[in-house]
Amino acid sequence: MTIQTIPLEPALDIRHAVLWPDHPRDFSRVQGDEGALHLGIYEKDLLICVASLYETKTGLRLRKFATLPEYQGKGHGSAMMRHAITHCETTHQPRLWLSARATVMPFYARFGFEPFGAPAEKAGVAYRYMERIIQF
Repeated sequence: MTIQTIPLEPALDIRHAVLWPDHPRDFSRVQGDEGALHLGIYEKDLLICVASLYETKTGLRLRKFATLPEYQGKGHGSAMMRHAITHCETTHQPRLWLSARATVMPFYARFGFEPFGAPAEKAGVAYRYMERIIQF
């Protein structure tokens, strides 16, 4: 399994298919996409997992993390998360933070993320901000 930098457009395809299939494809775009680092995992020639990292004033923000359903639970998401944390460490980012769907907060907690701030909602989906302080 290799994790590599990918263009935005293939990342949008996975985001749309996994996160917001009932909305138009552009619903999966976010401000800052053009300057973000988009990462992907391929299984043979098929893109199966994506995540994007955005620079903020307080560290990196992980957004639009998605794995195709038939590949979930097989370690791809965990590998992507470890890669994102390592990227923060090697680029000396003090913090990695994200907006977690409430249903997957335990996944992020396994990687040392803790909730902060107030709960939020988008299109009827409950979220919670979570962060991990990076130790150098």
